[in-house]
Amino acid sequence: MPGYRKLGRTSAHRKMMLRNLVTDLLKYGKLETTLMRAKETRRIAEKMITLGKRGDLHARRQAASYLLDEDVVKKLFDEIAPKYADRNGGYTRILKMGPRPGDIAEVVWVELV
Repeated sequence: MPGYRKLGRTSAHRKMMLRNLVTDLLKYGKLETTLMRAKETRRIAEKMITLGKRGDLHARRQAASYLLDEDVVKKLFDEIAPKYADRNGGYTRILKMGPRPGDIAEVVWVELV
């Protein structure tokens, strides 16, 4: 595998969907999605939190170029990252909720620990 999941979408659609999911996860602290989307979202969200822990201007600009909301960038650097200052990874958890009735896709909750 090339290191990422295609998720049945074109590259532009997949990138924007993941940007939306990561932004919402950092904004609300929790979101409901399918298992494969959750695993990809977790990869990127943990990288964003690591940028927040670095805390310098370059890291802030890198996060701002990926996240869709400037308020979420501020929240990431001011509130979320300081909570994980003493933690080396594992900032998110995935809780399985069972299959979705319509198409039997595995539905999960992704939340910040």
